[in-house]
Amino acid sequence: MGSQLCRSLARKGHEVMILDNFSSSTLSDLRDVLDLGVALIEGDCKNPREVKRALANAKIVFHFAANPEVRLDHSDPSTCFSENVYATHVLFEQVKRSEAETIVFASSSTVYGEARLVPTPENYTPLEPISVYGASKLASEALISAYCHTYGKKGVILRFANIVGPNNGHGAIRDFLTELMRNPERLKILGDGHQSKSYLHVDDCISAILEAIRMANGTIDVFNIGSEDQIEVTRIAKIVREETNLNEVPLEFAGEALDGKGWKGDVKNMLLDISKLKSNGWRPRYSSEEAVRLTVRSALSYYEPRISSEISS
Repeated sequence: MGSQLCRSLARKGHEVMILDNFSSSTLSDLRDVLDLGVALIEGDCKNPREVKRALANAKIVFHFAANPEVRLDHSDPSTCFSENVYATHVLFEQVKRSEAETIVFASSSTVYGEARLVPTPENYTPLEPISVYGASKLASEALISAYCHTYGKKGVILRFANIVGPNNGHGAIRDFLTELMRNPERLKILGDGHQSKSYLHVDDCISAILEAIRMANGTIDVFNIGSEDQIEVTRIAKIVREETNLNEVPLEFAGEALDGKGWKGDVKNMLLDISKLKSNGWRPRYSSEEAVRLTVRSALSYYEPRISSEISS
């Protein structure tokens, strides 16, 4: 998502500086972005000197750096604290001394936990995340709120649903394609397959981010960013089968012991109330299913030859 946002900003004539440690991306992901004149510092948000360099002359800071893994078996608390919470602290220690006026933070629907109100609005309480990742995002939100009120900055907090599209590096779509690449004889689904969530295409996400910035009012403003509907995990798996022409591959389910969830910390039912963003005229162009299908098709240029090779061998 970060590279697509930078591309959009550069094409609109903004000067853009990227700070990236490439822990979850590669330089090739940014090649066409850099061709647009975007500057790059290869560095880390936890390094004050590198952050200070990146913030020179910046008016708006997009804080999208994080460890993106929600699953507890892949994401221990210390990693979440270091990459999400501590990095936010280091960044804001430099922001408070800089000329930057606004910070835009990539938060997550996971801060709501297992919300009893679905679709879930921005003012829903109590916020009770059930994953360490969700807790780290909520802690970062609190830090940003405190810093903005203390040092006269403006904060725009974006609570994202599942964002998908080209270069989708993690999540169910990537997992299913990788599973088929390794073993095209079956497709394993974590949980009972009835987990139902909102998926938003990255093109819609970028337009929503820019609209939220235009709408933001006050010291801190919070926006849900997602689609208007949901899709079940089983349907995602079937779309992957359809697009890879492997419709006969059987689906296998695992995780019944977790009450149908895919893993500890998995929120089984998520749909964000996006009325606030829609009130100014923004609408997503794609449904959850359309976003998933487009993402699978964009990924197949990389995966399909490898899947075909596995099948023929």
